[in-house]
Amino acid sequence: MTKKQLACSLRVAALWLWWILPVLAAGPPPPLVFPFPREARFREPHFLIDPATLVLVPEQPSESDLFLARFFIAEITDRYGVPPKLENARRLPPANFVLIGSVANPLVREYASQRKLQVSAGKPGPEGYVLEVGKDAAVVAGSDERGAFYGLQSLRQLVERRNPIVRIHGASLCDWPYKPFRGVKVFLPGRDNIPFFRRFLRDFVALYKYNKLILEVNAAMRLDRRPELNAGWIEFASQLNYSRRDRPEGPGRQYQDSAHHDTADGGVLEKEEVAGLVRYANRHFIEVIPEIPSLTHSYYLLTRHRELAEIQAAEWPDTYCPLNPDSYKLLFDVFDEYIEVTRPKMIHIGHDEWRMPVNACPRCKGKDYRELFLQDLLKIHGFLAARGIRTAIWGDHILERVRGSAPQDQVSPAGFKYRIPQALSPEQVRAKLPRDILIFNWFWDDLRPEPNWGESNDRQLVEFGFQWAYSNFTPAIKDYGRRSSRPGLIGGAPSSWAASTEFNLGKDRIHEFIGCANLLWSTRWPGQQELSRIVQGFMPAVRRNLSGKTPPSESGDPVAPLSMRGLLSSVAPAAGHARLDALKSGLVSAGKKRFQIGASGSPRPDRVVVGEDVSSVIFLHACEKPAGNDWVDQYVYNPQDTADLLGWYEVIYEDGLVETVPVRYGVNILEWDWAVNPSRYCYAADPVDCGNSLTFFAFEWVNPRLGKAISEIRLRGAAGFRNTRGEILGPNAVVLAGLSVVRKRPFPQPPPAN
Repeated sequence: MTKKQLACSLRVAALWLWWILPVLAAGPPPPLVFPFPREARFREPHFLIDPATLVLVPEQPSESDLFLARFFIAEITDRYGVPPKLENARRLPPANFVLIGSVANPLVREYASQRKLQVSAGKPGPEGYVLEVGKDAAVVAGSDERGAFYGLQSLRQLVERRNPIVRIHGASLCDWPYKPFRGVKVFLPGRDNIPFFRRFLRDFVALYKYNKLILEVNAAMRLDRRPELNAGWIEFASQLNYSRRDRPEGPGRQYQDSAHHDTADGGVLEKEEVAGLVRYANRHFIEVIPEIPSLTHSYYLLTRHRELAEIQAAEWPDTYCPLNPDSYKLLFDVFDEYIEVTRPKMIHIGHDEWRMPVNACPRCKGKDYRELFLQDLLKIHGFLAARGIRTAIWGDHILERVRGSAPQDQVSPAGFKYRIPQALSPEQVRAKLPRDILIFNWFWDDLRPEPNWGESNDRQLVEFGFQWAYSNFTPAIKDYGRRSSRPGLIGGAPSSWAASTEFNLGKDRIHEFIGCANLLWSTRWPGQQELSRIVQGFMPAVRRNLSGKTPPSESGDPVAPLSMRGLLSSVAPAAGHARLDALKSGLVSAGKKRFQIGASGSPRPDRVVVGEDVSSVIFLHACEKPAGNDWVDQYVYNPQDTADLLGWYEVIYEDGLVETVPVRYGVNILEWDWAVNPSRYCYAADPVDCGNSLTFFAFEWVNPRLGKAISEIRLRGAAGFRNTRGEILGPNAVVLAGLSVVRKRPFPQPPPAN
């Protein structure tokens, strides 16, 4: 071998290492398809997509055929920049086509016959599908329209870019759901968040194969028959926010129900806006179940009708009187308007947490509160049943194990002593409660010290003979395999109890929502650490889907690491963290985010010089120790500060303007030993293996001032941050190990003159 050949070989090897080592360092990739399919083989060859690729529909396509084909074409066009062609076909071409449909589609039947695929209305069965991707074709064959749609969601996950190639990973899947009821519980979004919410439905809820949306609405839709409720709702929300409260207190500081005043961001949507969201959800095979609280959590009804409240002297009453006939005139007017707009098959009517002091209401004084609860429930059930609508409730008040067999003693912070209603007796439940009510079981976990308290509640629901669903569901449920096989359990739904925004759902709920999607669809259930790694691995795609934005690092421009000469730190790490000295040297990455890090040396509270106009800055950082990240419903009026502020970056432009980039725990940073116990996830940043069990997180900040050069970046540590529990945070070092930028894209070169 000559020196020139040797030099060429070394250059090729160096380039290979430049590209492959970051991939190896990034750790195992997330699953190709999630929830895990029942039967799956992933293999070569892959299907390559180009502008000549045909997306087939029959000569006389159904509405479903066209929807599925156009969905796929839009996805490939918008995300990958390669527009396939819609083609009406009588017969299958020999190659280079995509076909998505149910067995009612004649082209799907032709393909299944040619390939001897076992797919019919009965196999795999309702919502099931068969998917095949090979060199010549990518085909989804659904047992029904829903199955074809869920097969499309799997197909979407198999599309990948290998520059400059766009391909669908080779695969053979046969898949069907474990449970028929797969829901998420959220609040109706505010007007400014409707575009986000549509992305959430299409690119998250549907993508992970959920089929129900429990949508709490309160008085957040225009109510033509009861406009006073809209006025009261707006006043109620602003009063709580501006007084910095998540709920009001009753007389004597009595503990009242949570307010949920951030439904629709505390505003009111027009009926057509609500109807549009319902239509959009239904188009994506998501059934909307309005949650309209009744009896309890009824602030929205009583803001202008305190004459109907059980405690009329309360600042904001939360419970109406079940013995006042006018309570039902008001409630049913609200129900009728929501029914006209949403046309639901089921309405969730709440009925949880009846915290009303016994005998505080003059009409109800001396009555059997169990009977009051039961008669209220039966009135509402009868009203809905007459309209062909099924009733769902939170089930805590039908179980004595949860709400007691006698009124429960309470003492307010002011020393006020009172009692709250107990549960229905088992005899009342068996004799009087209609069995078509769907029970939402949020008491499945061991919330009480009694052994197997949660599972005992499961068994009680089975004994009563109801259909039921796990609610406030989380993937941390114990013994799910055994418990999920019990009679009557039809599925479950994780919950969000805060405004439906990208920040709130992204920061708090992705782990529960993705993990529960898998519990409800699949029968392969990973352990909690494996699930945490899977969820974190999906985060780049989840961010892109929920934000609707592709960051500069993913837009085709190269990522350029900057020189740092060691580490930057907001404060000096505590003694005993010498492991930072073992930080690896060289190239590390998370996807296309690449960093050149050197031997660590001592952390230096210094600055990084940039000196150019860049599209984005990518920070590779970690904190010394865990911090706090509370759910946003603990701090409704200030969601950002539910994540502990550890510091911030000062981005200083050449013209002197300073932009600050907050560093918040669980939002864009986690601790450097996260890999040892990956129990938390980070929404806006991606883990990077930096050696010696050290994990740093790559966070991309998009420059809001394109065309303006950044002079330098400084790191500052937070001091005196008070968290949601009123605690002042102690020092927690933020360490910056690497910094990269996406540079301004150069002008394209003009073609040479003839």
